[in-house]
Amino acid sequence: MEVNVKAIHFEATGKLIEFINKKADRLARRFGAITGFDVTLKVIKPETANNKDVLVLLTTDGGELVASKTADTFEEAYDKALEALEPQLEKFKEKK
Repeated sequence: MEVNVKAIHFEATGKLIEFINKKADRLARRFGAITGFDVTLKVIKPETANNKDVLVLLTTDGGELVASKTADTFEEAYDKALEALEPQLEKFKEKK
């Protein structure tokens, strides 16, 4: 499985990349149909709270699933996005 992380207008830290990869691997083990992760990180208006936006695009053997969340930190937004994807993955799994 391939995990692509794209940081828009900033450089993502190694710790953040490691966090994203760890969570992606965990989700991929639960749902074997996942073939790829595309994660886009973006800062919205740096002077406000809840300014970290994460878009997760999962590629599966039957299509693509998408979730986007905003929070105070990238880690929190990523966790929320994965939580939003889990019901989609369960539904996809039931269809197969």
